[in-house]
Amino acid sequence: MTASTPSHTLPVTPLAASFGNAPLAACRGALSAQRLDAPQREWSALTTGAAAHDLGWMRRIAVRGDDRFRWLSGMVTNTVNDLPANAGAWNLVLNAQGRIQGELYVWREGRGQPSDALELEIAADQYEKLLAHFERFIIMDDVELLALPEESALGLTGPRASQVLEKMGLPLPVVLTSLRTVWNGLPLLLRRGYGLLAEHYELWVESGAIPALWAALLAAGATPVGVEGLEALRIAEAVPAYGIDMVERDLPQETAQMRALHFTKGCYLGQEIVERIRSRGSVHRHLRQLELDGPLPAPGAELHFTNAAGSEAVAGTITSAVELPGGRRLALAMIRAEAELRAQPFSYTAEEAAGSATVLKAPPALSAGL
Repeated sequence: MTASTPSHTLPVTPLAASFGNAPLAACRGALSAQRLDAPQREWSALTTGAAAHDLGWMRRIAVRGDDRFRWLSGMVTNTVNDLPANAGAWNLVLNAQGRIQGELYVWREGRGQPSDALELEIAADQYEKLLAHFERFIIMDDVELLALPEESALGLTGPRASQVLEKMGLPLPVVLTSLRTVWNGLPLLLRRGYGLLAEHYELWVESGAIPALWAALLAAGATPVGVEGLEALRIAEAVPAYGIDMVERDLPQETAQMRALHFTKGCYLGQEIVERIRSRGSVHRHLRQLELDGPLPAPGAELHFTNAAGSEAVAGTITSAVELPGGRRLALAMIRAEAELRAQPFSYTAEEAAGSATVLKAPPALSAGL
């Protein structure tokens, strides 16, 4: 979720009636339901069951033209040419100085002309910025970027999400793959995303079919969940969001998201900086997941540690924090390497109360009771 006023209205207008009187919240440049059930019930669906949720903030762009593979490979940090058929990869978009301009998924459908299609998935709050960035670098290239607004998406998340899909008679793609099928007589694009603690699926249909698809997901056993619960799961899975946990000044290796980088694919914008960091040494700070003992801090809260000289110093800054149902508190934070090497808990203050934070080596195993 973002704190600023979104530039888009309710992402899936036909779904609004299903939300009833649910409060709305900003989510990645759009508005959606903040909560659709009790927080504990939503968290249980995400961690032990299956959660149906809005993905109307996602935007799709077709990349067309004879130069599309060469051009796109030069614009993003992960592989494009070597993507298997019907597969996707998470990417960062950099400027010439190696600073992160945004994030997106690249999807490849089919393999070999003429069915070898490329597509981008971009959050609404990055859509216009990244399009403008890309357009600057289409010079003599046979490349065209075409919006695909006629379809929208619902999400299905949780360890039992696949059971819901099977009950609906839908096939099951593996992680970071997609397939096309037919549901209720309508074309449906089904994609499975990345997730450490739960299964994550996207279901794309024509926008007018969204209410019927929503009803079918609930009838098959999914629980409706709002963006508040999804944000909690995002932090629990240690997945950073652009504009929140990583921003324009950050370098790719500072985010610790190596799954977005491909080091042998060839040249791309910002690659020189990425390679220089890899070959000459590490960066001086990293995005880390923390376990909190104390009050819930606001984004921007400073973490402190005792340095080698015995003085209190700034260890880093919290970017996201959440209290899970049951009281457990987690956060993402940009931490200085010097502070992390001291291997000591960090201190912070929130609401005039003190707290401590420790770095987690991996996202915690979660359950409905946490």
